[in-house]
Amino acid sequence: MPPIKRKPADQKQITEIDNPLAAVKAAIEARSTAKTGTKSTGRPSSRPAAKTTTKATAKTAATKRRKAPAKKGKGLSLQWKFVIALVLPVLFSPLYYGYVLKIFTSATRWVLDIGEDPNYRTYKSFNIQIPKRYQIHGIDVSSYQGKIDWKMVKSMREDDVQITYAFIKATEGISSVDPYFQRNWREAPKAGIVCGAYHFFIPKKSGLWQARFFLQTVKFEEGDLPPVIDVEHLSGVSPEKMRAELSDFIGHVEKKTKVKPIIYSGLVFYKDYLKGYFDEYPLWIAHYYQSDLKAGADTKWFFWQHSDKARITGINHVVDFNAFRGDSLSFQQMLIK
Repeated sequence: MPPIKRKPADQKQITEIDNPLAAVKAAIEARSTAKTGTKSTGRPSSRPAAKTTTKATAKTAATKRRKAPAKKGKGLSLQWKFVIALVLPVLFSPLYYGYVLKIFTSATRWVLDIGEDPNYRTYKSFNIQIPKRYQIHGIDVSSYQGKIDWKMVKSMREDDVQITYAFIKATEGISSVDPYFQRNWREAPKAGIVCGAYHFFIPKKSGLWQARFFLQTVKFEEGDLPPVIDVEHLSGVSPEKMRAELSDFIGHVEKKTKVKPIIYSGLVFYKDYLKGYFDEYPLWIAHYYQSDLKAGADTKWFFWQHSDKARITGINHVVDFNAFRGDSLSFQQMLIK
């Protein structure tokens, strides 16, 4: 029987026979290669590969972030721009702050006036209470007030109260001229103050002589207030004698000026000695620290001296303060034409 020919063993078979461990290792590598699709190098490769992949992924993401365009913030809408364009000029306008200041002042005034008569409240600048129902206010002065800065007097104002007119003392009796009359009579009109002059009447002296002396001192012009005669006491004579001399004074002044003079007196003196005798002449009544002048419905008064303690800018002493009974048209009608 012929001998059976055997196929020569290849190198792999020889290795498996001679080294069984190497054969097992080769089988494991073959199986691993089949799962990963890569050829093993004989070293563990899973951890280095993962690390490389992570670095590559991070680098790619960083590149994408760098390349991604930055998002631009949304600008103001047209409506908001329009609103800002309107609001900014208002906020920076002095008129705006003046309006705010006016509201604040009004609110402060309202708080301070709590508990006061709204028709007779305190005006801090003038340091007196002033009847609120009157629109036109004034003062009367003499040498007692000294040198007056009439521009400052005119510029003084609190709310709706300011000095519109001034009665200025000119003469007294038959020989006394107020030392500040000429200056006051000259300077007050320059400041825009409407002026009137008054004579302090002394009943025991001739009313006619006093009237002549008064008109020699004062030169009345168009736009002035009517002449005023100040009668406050009897000077030791009877009421009848006082009224007779007063009548002479008034008659002469009215004849020369063609204007009815104003009679000034205190409320009590007027009621006791004058009421019913000179009712056709306009009256200027003194009655202090009251919210209203109760002189009677039939009393023809036009001016009310309601305080003798007013503080006025430009005057160094307290001043008598007055209110006119009427509006601006009535006031203009009283002036000398």
